[in-house]
Amino acid sequence: MLQKDQIPGGGTDIASLYRKVDIRLLPLLFIGFMFAYLDRVNVGFAKLQMQSDLGFSDAAYGIGAGIFFVGYVLFELPSNLLLPRVGARRTFSRIMVLWGIASMCMVFVNSVPLFYVLRFLLGVFEAGFAPGVLFYLSRWYGPSRIAGAISLVWLAGPFSGIVGGPLSAWIMTAFAGTANLAGWQWMFLIEGAPTLLLGVAAYFLLVDGPSSAKWLNDTEKRALAAETNTAADRRHESFLMVLRDPKVYILAIAYLCIIAPIYALSFWLPTIIKSAGVTSTQTLGWYAAIPYVAAAFAIFFGGRSSDRRQERRFHIAVPAAISSLCFVGWYLADGNLAVTLVCVTVATGLMWMANIVFWAVPPAYIKGDARAGAIALINTIGLSGGFFGPSIIGWSKSVTGSIYPGFLLMAAMLLMCAFIVLFLRLKPTANTVLGHEPMPASVRQAK
Repeated sequence: MLQKDQIPGGGTDIASLYRKVDIRLLPLLFIGFMFAYLDRVNVGFAKLQMQSDLGFSDAAYGIGAGIFFVGYVLFELPSNLLLPRVGARRTFSRIMVLWGIASMCMVFVNSVPLFYVLRFLLGVFEAGFAPGVLFYLSRWYGPSRIAGAISLVWLAGPFSGIVGGPLSAWIMTAFAGTANLAGWQWMFLIEGAPTLLLGVAAYFLLVDGPSSAKWLNDTEKRALAAETNTAADRRHESFLMVLRDPKVYILAIAYLCIIAPIYALSFWLPTIIKSAGVTSTQTLGWYAAIPYVAAAFAIFFGGRSSDRRQERRFHIAVPAAISSLCFVGWYLADGNLAVTLVCVTVATGLMWMANIVFWAVPPAYIKGDARAGAIALINTIGLSGGFFGPSIIGWSKSVTGSIYPGFLLMAAMLLMCAFIVLFLRLKPTANTVLGHEPMPASVRQAK
C-alpha cells in the first residue's frame, strides 16, 4: 500500500516533489513580485519630494497614483487570455522588461499630464503579471497546497515594503542633487533598473508548465497533473462560460473591497505617518516598514493555516472585519502616533492575509485553461479598487481637508467583503466549496 504522500506508480513522495518545484519556481517569482509591488507603490515616497517640486495637488497625486490600475485593468484580461497560448516565460519576460523601462522613465516627470501618462503606461506594461502568476501556480500546485504557494510568492509584497521604505527614503536623501537630479528621480531609476535583468532571467529560467519541465521525470509530471486536476470543469469549459457565471462577478466585487483599502493605505502610508508627527524622511521610512513586517507574518501563517485546515471562508472574512475596525480605531486616535502605528500595522497585516487566502478560491472553483481568463477577470474588476481607493483618499483630502472620511469608506468596503465571503455559496466542483477543498488526487488514490 502507498504511503499517504507517495506518488502513485513511483518511489518519490509528493513532499519531495514539491520541494523541487518550490526551488525551481518560487525564488524568481518572489523577486519579480517584490519589484512589481515596489515599482507601483514607491510613488508614495516620491510624493514627499515630488509634490512640492512640481506643485501637484493632493487630488492630482491621488489620481496619478491610482491611474496605474486603469492601464492595468484595460490590458490585464487580454494578457492572461494569451498566456496559455504564448507561454508563461515569454509573457513574464515581456512584462518585466517593459515595466522596468516605464518605471525608470518616471525620472522625466515634470508635469501632471506626463505623470498620468507614465503611471498609466506602467499599468499597461505590468498588466497580467499578478494574475498570470496565480494561473501559473495553479498549473503546479493542487487545491490543498495552492494557498501556501501563493503566500510564499505574495510575501514579496510586504517584503518590498519592509525593504522599500527605508531604501526609498535613503535613496531620496543620499542621492538628492547628484547629477542635477532630485532624490525622487534617483529612486525611480535605481528601483526600476533591476526589473530589466529579471525579465531576461525569466525567459531562460522559467518553463511554461510541468509538461515542458526537463527537470521532471514522467512519473512526477503525472503526479502534478493528478494533484492539480487540470481537466476542465463542464461549467467552465470556455472563457465565455466564465463570463456567464454571476458568482465570478460576486467574487470580483469581494476582491475589489479588499484591494481598494490595501492600496489606499499603501499609497498614503508615508503621508499618514508624517501627519502623526514624524518629520525625518529616514525615520519615516523605518516606521513605514513596520506594517509590512506584520503583513509578512500574516501572509505566511495565514496561508499555511488555511491550507492546513482546508478552510477559506473565515480566513478571509475575519481578517477583513478586524481590519475595518482598525481603520475606525485609527480615526478615533486622531493623530496619536503610537495608536496610529498599531492600527495601521494590524490592518495592513490582516488585509494582506485576506488577499492571499482569497486567491485559493478561484482556482478551486474553475478548472482547466479557463482559469486564466477567470483569474484575470476577477483581478481586473478587483484591481479597479487600486484606482478608486487612492483617488477617493485624494478627493477626501482636497474636498474636506482630511483623509479620514475616505478611510472610513475603506472600512465599510472591508465589512462588505466579509459579508460577501461569509454568505456566498459556490456550487461544488469536484467536492469543492468556498470553505473546504478536496483531498489531493494522489492521497485519494493512495487510500
